[in-house]
Amino acid sequence: MMLLETFPVGSFQCNCSILACPETKEAVVVDPGGEHQRILEIVRHHGLTVKWIIHTHAHLDHIYETRDVKEQAGGTIALHKADSFLYDGFAMQAAMFGWQTRPVLPVEHWLTDGEKLTFGTRAAEVIHTPGHTPGSCCFNVASPGSGDKAVLLAGDTLFKRSIGRTDLPGGDFPTIEKSIQHKIYTLDPDTSVIPGHGPRTTVGDEARHNPFVQAG
Repeated sequence: MMLLETFPVGSFQCNCSILACPETKEAVVVDPGGEHQRILEIVRHHGLTVKWIIHTHAHLDHIYETRDVKEQAGGTIALHKADSFLYDGFAMQAAMFGWQTRPVLPVEHWLTDGEKLTFGTRAAEVIHTPGHTPGSCCFNVASPGSGDKAVLLAGDTLFKRSIGRTDLPGGDFPTIEKSIQHKIYTLDPDTSVIPGHGPRTTVGDEARHNPFVQAG
């Protein structure tokens, strides 16, 4: 079974996830917005090699400790290019909340819709889902034949009975609605959804019951 650990980090309780291939121990860290020491402890405990540090989007609470993880565990920093203005504006974002910062490290890989980021025998498919931010992405991790259920790391695009804000710079409700209806609700309804904040849900549950975006 694929290793998957998710836990809330930072002041905004962003859900950070670590996924790893059980055969090769290659791992992906998703949205390291805080508690890098806990991330590193998990990596060391399981003897993992971090291959990717990926981001659902570039808001402060999802990228705050990317540098710490990169410097101490390695991994390729990946983000969608449409969110580069937010990533480059990291210090300005932090100043709004009085957070201390160090300069961000460069993005090493620009995510593209439909590409697959491999880690061992597993892969995370990039699904570009703009609306919360222009570069928001979800990551679909399916392991056919392995006994693992499909998992969607949805960031702040889709929550349990809610959706991401669209009133921040780069946000747009018609765009996020289209992303959810055409890119997420079309997935296997049994897919487990790990949102950027809060509890898990499933694609099917949200398609049936989400009050903000109905299935198209």
